[in-house]
Amino acid sequence: MTERMTTRGQWRFAAAIVMLASIWLLMLVGGRGPLDRAIYEALYAGHRPALAAVARAFTALGEPTVLISAGVATALWLWYAGHRHLPFILIAITMLGRGLSELQKYWVGRARPDLEAHLVVVKSQSFPSGHATSSMIFYMVMALTLTAGTRWHRAAAAAAFLLSLLIGLSRVMLGVHWPSDVVGGWSFGLLWVLLTLRIAQRFVQTDVKR
Repeated sequence: MTERMTTRGQWRFAAAIVMLASIWLLMLVGGRGPLDRAIYEALYAGHRPALAAVARAFTALGEPTVLISAGVATALWLWYAGHRHLPFILIAITMLGRGLSELQKYWVGRARPDLEAHLVVVKSQSFPSGHATSSMIFYMVMALTLTAGTRWHRAAAAAAFLLSLLIGLSRVMLGVHWPSDVVGGWSFGLLWVLLTLRIAQRFVQTDVKR
């Protein structure tokens, strides 16, 4: 029975990886089409100041400076709490994920949307959204590892997922990303989390046993 459950879990893991990779590829190949443009225009908040202000607040939670600062603070807290491996693993996962996102931007070279005025300053390429990618990686990894083995595990994961969704949507609302950029960022971020989370959980267990 246990072996059957293990095999089933492995198949589900493989299916999730394939699904997320397929979504990323679909967003890469099919982006900037009529549907992308229609969703972009529907979400754009340039003519709704209150909504634009909310979008700026959420987009700030995905800024590299915020995520890096929060990551360093979390790592220091974990080190102080007696974890000797986990702080470095979490920093490595989030920083490498961010780096891979930036490499994709330069490799793909997709231009930012120019249908409406940008409501925040941007300088890099468009695909995938760095805010969507980095927020999905950072908040999901922190939620899943810091609440591992507790009753808050699923709630923390759901909250992290929702926060990343709102951060990603804010980028479209501010006019600086195509919806496909954001969905591509989410899918890659979650893919990276799934691929690296088992390593992180192994070190959680190692540190707890010390």
